[in-house]
Amino acid sequence: MKLGIIQDWSESGFLYAASKGLDAVEFCVNGNYDTREFFAQVETIRGYIERTGVAVGSIGRWGARRIDDSGKVIPQALQDDRNLIDAASALGCPVYNCGCNWTDGLSFAENCRIATDYFAGLLAYADGKNVKIAVYNCDWDNFVVSPETWRVVLSDLPDLGIKYDTSHCINRGGDYLVEMRDWGDRIYHFHVKGTSRIGGEHYDDPPAGLDDVRWGPVMNLLYTKGYDGMLSIEPHSSQWSGARGQWGVDFTIRFIRPFIMPNDYEENGVSPYMP
Repeated sequence: MKLGIIQDWSESGFLYAASKGLDAVEFCVNGNYDTREFFAQVETIRGYIERTGVAVGSIGRWGARRIDDSGKVIPQALQDDRNLIDAASALGCPVYNCGCNWTDGLSFAENCRIATDYFAGLLAYADGKNVKIAVYNCDWDNFVVSPETWRVVLSDLPDLGIKYDTSHCINRGGDYLVEMRDWGDRIYHFHVKGTSRIGGEHYDDPPAGLDDVRWGPVMNLLYTKGYDGMLSIEPHSSQWSGARGQWGVDFTIRFIRPFIMPNDYEENGVSPYMP
């Protein structure tokens, strides 16, 4: 596994990740960004990759409606997804994360059919580009977030994966270990984000390691389900900003890194700590 962090696509984002000893960055090219402008920077971003040795581990687009009020695909939204799949392919990024919004007035079955058709189109477009497609389990303009919908949509699309974040499951009242046990082999990208609930209510999303997530069992499930992708740190708290926020990032790096198996184990089955 590779440890990385969400950053922007500037040189400073790559330098920041490199200064922390991280392997990769994740880009969130959300609905407020012009994907054509992003794609125009691909060659510049390639230069940052070469100079820093930091890879692009994931690209995603949150907060973008893809289906209109009548249940039809929004052409520009589809083109935006295609632009970002092309950018991911050009940058050697292995996964593109996206969602599909719910359409009021249509049934659960109809919404699932629309989502299945939409993701099927993205999978077909990405074919041969070395980019996997994952649906994020966040409900920001997306309803394909949990086993209820995965059993329909993912079962029809064996190549569609999941971008998983335990905090979303926790704050929906779900059991993230059960979800990972049952669906862990479909996880294509993973967020390292803490969350804390007090008195049955969401309190904060503190740095991972200072939160409620049982990270040991989580990492066990990732290993036993064969996950070998990016562990992407997502700082996500207004209470953890400035100097405290930077300390929180450093804390999470120190906390998570011991869970990552050294290459000597993976390549040779030999412990680097044994004579």
